Amino acid sequence: MEKRIYLCLAHMSGKEQAFIQEAFETNWVVPLGPNVNGFEQDLEAFVGEGKRVVALSAGTAAVHLALIACGVKPGDEVMVQSFTFCASSHPITYLGATPVFVDSEPDTWNMDPKLLDEAIADRIAKTGRKPKAIVPVALYGMPYDCDALMAVARKYDIPVIEDAAEGFGSKYKGQVLGTFGRYGVLSFNGNKMITTSGGGALICPDAEAWQKVMWYATQARESYPYYQHEEIGYNYRMSNICAGIGRGQMTVAQAHIDHHKRVQALYEELLADVEGITVHKQPAGGVYDSNFWLCTVTLDPSLRVKGQDAAYRQVVQGAVGGAAGVIHTASSATTDCQPNDNVEAMRVWLDQAGIESRPVWKPMHKQPVYREAPAYVNGVSEAIFRVGMCLPAGPWVTEADVRRIVETMKAGLEG
Repeated sequence: MEKRIYLCLAHMSGKEQAFIQEAFETNWVVPLGPNVNGFEQDLEAFVGEGKRVVALSAGTAAVHLALIACGVKPGDEVMVQSFTFCASSHPITYLGATPVFVDSEPDTWNMDPKLLDEAIADRIAKTGRKPKAIVPVALYGMPYDCDALMAVARKYDIPVIEDAAEGFGSKYKGQVLGTFGRYGVLSFNGNKMITTSGGGALICPDAEAWQKVMWYATQARESYPYYQHEEIGYNYRMSNICAGIGRGQMTVAQAHIDHHKRVQALYEELLADVEGITVHKQPAGGVYDSNFWLCTVTLDPSLRVKGQDAAYRQVVQGAVGGAAGVIHTASSATTDCQPNDNVEAMRVWLDQAGIESRPVWKPMHKQPVYREAPAYVNGVSEAIFRVGMCLPAGPWVTEADVRRIVETMKAGLEG
């Protein structure tokens, strides 16, 4: 039986265990210590630009702390990319603020700078106040248009929080994502470019900002010989054990990025002549340098896939596409905004062949939980959601695996 091919499994360098063993031998089994310090220093060297980094328990925690550092309070508004995972927007609601969703432009699938400009102007006209922050997202590793987005941010004097959770090591004009805005978010979840089992980090502009974020991440304690709290803090610091994994992962970080790029290039080559299947590529010209965390394709609506007539006949049992934990059993097999039948049929076809895939993220402005949130849409993200899907790209995916995936997809086409 052929092995199952997953989207992006964690891949160890072989050096992680030594860092973890050292932590146990020295009894540094707490959310601070030499591995945490060392991992932060490794990350600072990796991102460059004189930035400081705080290692945290999750990328979501990084978004939360960045919003706090930007002064987001109850009743405020934050502009956020709609085409993203929920962790980009949920922390806004933690603070009692309102996410204002902005749609994408078609080349990168990321936040549309022109639409952002129009949306901010409209929010100021409607509320009399500027939004407190702008959160663009590096979708599947693809860089956003940093020049245009930062120009809009400067025009209105609004801080940018870059959600580079999927864009670790991606670059724009040679500069690492997460270093353009005031803050940059990284994620080291188990399926990311590198992992700490679970964890994240916040890229900070300077030592003062770093100190403030670190303070909030460690319960916001005052300098008394007892525990005195004048602001709400959080238990968000990364474990020294998890940071040991991260230190080992940093030794293969660039190798992982290079591997994902090779996988993307192979998909582009092998699917070039397959009518109806289009690989999403980065814009030409050398400005954009994606890590291709996951490789994505779109299926033409006219494309017929085996089993298509049975798509969405049953409620899905269990999680799809690498999701973990507990899911709520849906009351219906369909919603008012979902991938086309041929996309779902291709997902099922690949799954039956032992290949994991999943739809692209459903835009946040189409999520029921955000039905009341303001949204500035142009139809781009909804259109891509209907036709897009993610294919395996992780370090365990071999050239032979990519060929098997492509041949399986071709075998699933009718006619």
